[in-house]
Parts: sequence; structure tokens; C-alpha cells
Amino acid sequence: MNEITIAGIRRGSKYSPNHVGNDAAIFRLTAKALQKYGCMVNEYSEADLLNNRIKENVIFNMVRDWGSIRKLQKYENEGRTVINSAYGIENCTREKMTRLLLTNDIPHPQSLIVRTIDDPLPAFKDVAFHNCWIKRGDFHAIHREDVTYVRNREEAQNILEEYAIRGIESAVINEHLVGDLVKFYGIAGADFFYWFYPTSQNHSKFGLEQINGNAKGIPFDEAHLQHLCNKAAKIVNIHVYGGDCIISEDGVARIIDFNDWPSFAPCREAAAPCIAKRIYSLIGESCKKEQRNLI
Repeated sequence: MNEITIAGIRRGSKYSPNHVGNDAAIFRLTAKALQKYGCMVNEYSEADLLNNRIKENVIFNMVRDWGSIRKLQKYENEGRTVINSAYGIENCTREKMTRLLLTNDIPHPQSLIVRTIDDPLPAFKDVAFHNCWIKRGDFHAIHREDVTYVRNREEAQNILEEYAIRGIESAVINEHLVGDLVKFYGIAGADFFYWFYPTSQNHSKFGLEQINGNAKGIPFDEAHLQHLCNKAAKIVNIHVYGGDCIISEDGVARIIDFNDWPSFAPCREAAAPCIAKRIYSLIGESCKKEQRNLI
């Protein structure tokens, strides 16, 4: 493949709560690794993307702003290669992610999706849980208040009322699962997969990991978890991913969160070359597809 010029779009700091440095680091390392494949990487901020037309036909990105997502979707519609897909980034917003995982039989907590202006108590009649997590449905968690643990249905109602006041129109209510909290990072279509217990490494955005407490080290099938995560990545349409799952006492893993391009903070030195390799591979696949279309 001849030398290719790539656009890299950094994540806006607003969308890296308590992880600005970590997100910047994995982006920088990935761009550096791509240069080893002979790629020239032009770096842009989300503001640059929003205010200007990006000329490069290949774009890798960590964007989260809705305006950025829509603009990258437009570029995809024009035939450009965008990694992660902006449509996949949108699929990782809470409500869409929940619907996709549940409808495609990915192990996930029992969940409700509600409008914040509605009384949630009737919906609770159809489920068997009380302790739960209330999460904004329209986007990722930006503030600590965007994800809240509640102990009963009355607390849930109060939180939903607060969301409505904040202008958040929908919320996802997840059953609280008891077990070991595991955080994972992976690359679909590659061998790279890394998992760890966040409580053991003091890895946290908002300190909510302490609700489940210190991990017991419950045995589980690591290969199966990787397979499950790669399946989820295909469903939501992203390649570079991360998230969280709960390992129950019987060793069953249930994904509770799935994100596009996280920080890879504990493993970024190992992850960045693998991400770059996958991006380069996807560029090659895109070029071959374009050549076939010309025949």
C-alpha cells in the first residue's frame, strides 16, 4: 500500500471526565504507531472537525460531541473510511446500546428504558429488582450524576425527576448485579484483549466501582468473555472498544457497559500498536473494496 495521509480526531476534553490525559495518551501513541506503517497522520481537535471540512479520506477518531458524530456520519455516507464508525459511536450511547445488546442476546442486566417525565413505578411492576442503576439514556456519562445507584423505586423516581429537570429525556434502569466488577479493553478483528479488576488498580472515573466492592477473583472463561465482547463490538459496529462486566458467583459474565475507544490506560503501550495495525488493515480492506467496485 502506498503512503497514505490519515486524519486523526482527538476527543474533546469535556467528554473525557477525569481521563483527559489518558485519552490523549492512547491517541498520541496510536498516531505514532501508524507512522511506522508509512502513514502520515494529520491531527485535529473536535473543534477543528466541527468548524472545517476535513480533506483526508481516512479518519480515525475518538469523538463524542453530537455535532462531530453527525459530521463523521456524513463523511461515511460520502464513502470515506471512518474508524470507529460514527454510526457505531452513536450505537454506544446508553439507550441504543442497551436495546442492541438485549435484542441480540448479549448477557446484560435486566433493564428498563423510560421517559424521565413519566412515573416509573408502573414499569417496575414487571421486573423483579429493587436495587438498580439509573443512567442517562441519551449519551455517555459526562458527570457523576449521569449514573446513580439507587436502593428502591422511590429513590429511582427522585433521580428521574432530577434528570428531567436537567433536560435528559430518557433513562436506562439496569438491575444491580452482584459479583466481581471487571473492566476490559479489546480490538475486534485482532487478538488483543485485556481485562482487570478496577478496584485493585484504583481505576475509576466517578468512584462508583466501590458499590460492588473488592473483587473476590471468581473464576471465569476469559476466552468466552473476549468472544462475547467481540460479538458485541460487531453488533454495535465498532472496532476499538472497552467496557465493564459483572462476573457472578457461577462464573457467568454479563456486560453492563460497552464503549467506543476508551483510554486503555493500564495497557496503552501494548494496545496502541495493535490498534494501529487494525486501522491499517481496515484501510487495506477499504481500498480493495473500492477497487472491486471500479471493475
